[in-house]
Amino acid sequence: MKRVSVFLIASMMLVGCVQQSKVREVWTKEQANEWYKQWGWLRGCDFIPSTAVNQLEMWQAETFDPVTIDRELGWAADIGMNCMRVYLHHLAWEIDKDGFKARVGQYLDIASKHGISTIFVIFDDCWLPVYQAGKQPEPKPGTHNSGWLQDPGDLLFQDTTLIAELEVYVKDILTTFKKDKRIVLWDLYNEPGGTGHGDNSLALLQQAFTWGRTVNPSQPFSAGYWHANLTNLNKYQLENSDVITYHTYGDAESHRALINELKQHGRPLICTEYMARTHNSTFQTIMPMLKAENIGAISWGLVAGKTNTIFTWETPLPNAEEPPIWFCDIFRKDGSPYSQEEIDTIKALTK
Repeated sequence: MKRVSVFLIASMMLVGCVQQSKVREVWTKEQANEWYKQWGWLRGCDFIPSTAVNQLEMWQAETFDPVTIDRELGWAADIGMNCMRVYLHHLAWEIDKDGFKARVGQYLDIASKHGISTIFVIFDDCWLPVYQAGKQPEPKPGTHNSGWLQDPGDLLFQDTTLIAELEVYVKDILTTFKKDKRIVLWDLYNEPGGTGHGDNSLALLQQAFTWGRTVNPSQPFSAGYWHANLTNLNKYQLENSDVITYHTYGDAESHRALINELKQHGRPLICTEYMARTHNSTFQTIMPMLKAENIGAISWGLVAGKTNTIFTWETPLPNAEEPPIWFCDIFRKDGSPYSQEEIDTIKALTK
């Protein structure tokens, strides 16, 4: 009997491991569209509080700023926004796993209080490839996103042990929040292939989807289409995303053309980055189109702050406190709007 019991226990453990490691399939189009109905029209911003220069400054214990987050999400709610897209960073988790998850939960509590749901971003190929914990650099005057961090950046190619840690990180975060109804979806990888990475990012992208589907949370997965020339990455992203997300800072005509292309996949669409005034991507021209198509409308930036995203990508203005035309962002730090006309447009669409 003892030998049989040991065998049965071993068998049960093996079955449990197989079940745990089973990778779920991509949602069907029918599942995805049925899921999307619960959310209505999603509209909001890519959010980081004005007091943070990057993801680490937002999430590290010593600089986490719930007072500013609460105040600024209140301004978003006042103009009818109901969804924020928020970037995480594995290093903030690595140095303080329980504290990091507690702060993510605290953020969700604040956002939910304002009627705001959240799209979380896991990995990112944009901007600075090297980073460290602790005090973050001050923003460079007049320079767009001078402190923003890639994740995992160059470290992925320098440390062969990192991939195992990233797997633990992704599975830990997804397991912790796998049934949280305040989370819309998991954006597994922002702009894979960006900052010159190209197809070198494909392996991590594939791993992220595999890890995610192994956990199988209640929320869907996506990785946003963003650059037409990244053929291999685009194919994988579009074939493996439960819900299609995308970025474009083009004008209304080019944005419409991209919508028509992506609609052919038959899945819900969420635009997770748009609105660059000097590129003719504005609330007045883009947001009504997205509402008419029931496409989620997530613009870059809420409150002008340390990210300096009121300045353009192309033209740093190191001697200017403010550009003549803001590139992104909606409010000043005191809560006054950059443009009352824009606020009126947003309110007309959201209220």
